[in-house]
Amino acid sequence: MSAPEPAALAVQGAGVRIAACPTDCIELAAFSGRSAELEGIAAGRGLRLPACGQVARAGGQLLLSVRPQRWLLLGAPGPAGASAALWQGACAGVAAAIDLSSALTALHLAGPAVRELLARSCRLDLDPDAFPPGSAAATIMIQVSAILAALPSGLLLLTPATTARHMSEWLLDTARPFGLLPLSETTLNDLSSDQWP
Repeated sequence: MSAPEPAALAVQGAGVRIAACPTDCIELAAFSGRSAELEGIAAGRGLRLPACGQVARAGGQLLLSVRPQRWLLLGAPGPAGASAALWQGACAGVAAAIDLSSALTALHLAGPAVRELLARSCRLDLDPDAFPPGSAAATIMIQVSAILAALPSGLLLLTPATTARHMSEWLLDTARPFGLLPLSETTLNDLSSDQWP
């Protein structure tokens, strides 16, 4: 007779909750020397573009940057291409606006064991002191590119849509010893209304 895993014995309730988070995703890439102008355009729309390595919220949107002079704007799903078209018109000559809505899949991971779960495959130091809410970074997990954003409610994980099934299956299998509560879906509006610092 084999003994249960110690981690499984220690779990009281769900240690990890996983939910899909449908989003529109627009990447803004400032042209050389035009970042300040792009920040002005965003400010005119009520948005503050965060510094590289940070995530911010504005209304029902999340904004994050993991590369210099590039930002991801995440919003509620709408008609295909509509958000990108608005930004393309507003940023003409200043930045490129690329619709990544069908290229990236977003998952929201929450619960007391989430950081321990991700540490099994993530190259980042996910200790809350090193990666507190408001942080964002690009990394590799299970040989797949990923972007992580630390939110007050947990972690938002963005991964290429082509590898999202592989990532989801790994998360579900690896989370079981921690106590898994898979949720069907959450909304970006729910995540952006969290208690932010």
